[in-house]
Amino acid sequence: MKDAYVISTTHQGIATIEFFHRQSNSLPSVILEELAQAIHGAGNDDEAKVIVLRSAGEKAFCAGASFDELISIKDKEQGLEFFSGFAKVINAIRICPKLVIGRIQGKCVGGGVGLAAAVDYAIATQDAEVKLSELAVGIGPFVVGPAVERKIGSSAFSQLAIDATMWRSAEWARKRGLYAELYSTTEELDEAVRRLANTMAHFSPEAMEQMKKVFWKGTEHWDKLLIERAAISGRLVLSAFTKKAIEKFKTK
Repeated sequence: MKDAYVISTTHQGIATIEFFHRQSNSLPSVILEELAQAIHGAGNDDEAKVIVLRSAGEKAFCAGASFDELISIKDKEQGLEFFSGFAKVINAIRICPKLVIGRIQGKCVGGGVGLAAAVDYAIATQDAEVKLSELAVGIGPFVVGPAVERKIGSSAFSQLAIDATMWRSAEWARKRGLYAELYSTTEELDEAVRRLANTMAHFSPEAMEQMKKVFWKGTEHWDKLLIERAAISGRLVLSAFTKKAIEKFKTK
């Protein structure tokens, strides 16, 4: 996993989890596993009062599933295991007793939209366009769908899922609730993230934990649901259509 990492640091009550992959912060299974572990770790750390989830670089927050890994999946079991990685990350955020702030500095595709939807409060730049491209490669946003639909509603989710090749602007995403705040520059973004994180670090941890339970009410079945969805994607990724579509995307 050269040029790829997940790093966690905690300072003055703020746990920062940063991930990176040289292919536009795409998410292979190793990064997904490390992200889920890092979120669980921060959630259980008494020193951490709030979590900031961010990626490195400037242009892309997250490009979603790793095409290199998708194309290497040979059977349904491998497919289920890979897509379960997204389920584990979303569920880690969901059950984490700490509120999670998302720093969204660039474009989000597929699973990246799922991450932005799963955090409790997303702050983004004007460049943070979104796209659910899964249908275009024969899969569908099955695993991230519940998180996205929960945040922006069924109508907006269906628009993203159906028109799978079209980017939606950050302003479109803000109006529908995916992003809470938008800023013109990364400097302004970072200042907003720092301000909110520092403020929240002085809130009552117990009160925030109870509020998080309120925010996520009705998602208790997601442990089972997201794995069921992962099985659907794990089966579809084996199709000739998907293999051909991914190869076409990789050559662009």
